[in-house]
Amino acid sequence: MLHAKVIDITKEKIELSNAEKFIASSKCGASIYFVGTVRDINNDKKVIGMTYDSHDALVIKSFKEIYQDSVKKFKFNNIAVFIEHIKGKIQLGDISILIAVACKHRSQAYELSRFFIEEIKKKTPIWKKEHYENEDSEWLEGNPIQTK
Repeated sequence: MLHAKVIDITKEKIELSNAEKFIASSKCGASIYFVGTVRDINNDKKVIGMTYDSHDALVIKSFKEIYQDSVKKFKFNNIAVFIEHIKGKIQLGDISILIAVACKHRSQAYELSRFFIEEIKKKTPIWKKEHYENEDSEWLEGNPIQTK
């Protein structure tokens, strides 16, 4: 079971309660929440915010492919995965990504959560622009997108 969405910050925000409701199941004994936020220092520069941009349809496609890859790789039964990533400008401490997973056992939940964030970093077309204290900003060099 998968929920995958790009959140336009001008219209809504990522809500942990939505993830909790989606992954809730009596078949699952473990839930893991990964919450990515904007931090204040990167490469010795004082960060005050971040803008994320993406090709939304390709992001959703990537999330679905990662989910299918996880099903094949782990063969866990009764999993639930909730992924939302922000699009737009956010401030320090704001949530940029939420990954919530529920599995039968805690070891599965940890493994699945880690798999998702690492694969998203490698395969999903999301661009980041940092905004700095001195009013400068720059698009960050990302990782080359890996295809199958």
